[in-house]
Amino acid sequence: MAGIVVVFDFDKTIIDLDSDNWVVDELGVTDSFKQLLPTMPWNSLMDRMMKELHEQGKTVKDIEGVLKRVPVIHGVVSAVKAAHALGCDLRIVSDANVFFIDTILNHLGIYDCFTEINTNPSYVDEEGKLRILPYHDFHTCSHGCNNHVCPPNMCKGLVIEIMQASLAKEGKKRMIYLGDGPGDFCPSLKLKEHDYVMPRKDFPAWKLINENRHLIKAEIHGWANGEEQQHILLQIIKAIIIHEERQFLSVDSKFQTIPINAAHHEALPKALPVHY
Repeated sequence: MAGIVVVFDFDKTIIDLDSDNWVVDELGVTDSFKQLLPTMPWNSLMDRMMKELHEQGKTVKDIEGVLKRVPVIHGVVSAVKAAHALGCDLRIVSDANVFFIDTILNHLGIYDCFTEINTNPSYVDEEGKLRILPYHDFHTCSHGCNNHVCPPNMCKGLVIEIMQASLAKEGKKRMIYLGDGPGDFCPSLKLKEHDYVMPRKDFPAWKLINENRHLIKAEIHGWANGEEQQHILLQIIKAIIIHEERQFLSVDSKFQTIPINAAHHEALPKALPVHY
């Protein structure tokens, strides 16, 4: 397997919109969502919306049906499959939730391409209601990040730091991070000189990265649509693989066969004759 880890955001990076907004709008609770939005954190509000949908008679199956109709960024499915086939370790870091992401990835047939999904926990309770919880339980303590763009329930930068510590033990060398939102700025700050960040052009992460380029160590490669995302991602992966192969061949070439000097070494014993 190539020593490359590709980390995707989910909303507006794999699918072409925000999955929370999509469910809220499609199931008809947009007005209530907008009314409550100024009063509580987004993650808590989504849990509240699931309660409201349940009270209106909407089921988990209804939510699944909506998620399976979500618009997907053109070309992203083939990009994921190609990166996986090239031996990359694919992961997700997202402020969506487990139920939404798992449902969509399974529907697209790419769930098994990912080794790890870091997102807000969710479960269906005994009443059949979908519950959405925070990744970092901010009700008990803060995640401690001072970056103002990180929401209280999830600092993606901290997720990346934990990931980097683990990957260092596994010998994985490079990370490629794709994202679009303000929450994707913090993990971009954690990437190293040999890493790559791929922000979606004209989205908040792109703006923040361009305003703070002096803080970014990774190579920056923007993308505007699915075709560009696929082309740039696979181009980077293939370039890394070629570089690694050349390094391997360079090291291998040092181990050349050294001829034995017959004048300084005893001759090998002759084979004994076999008598019949």
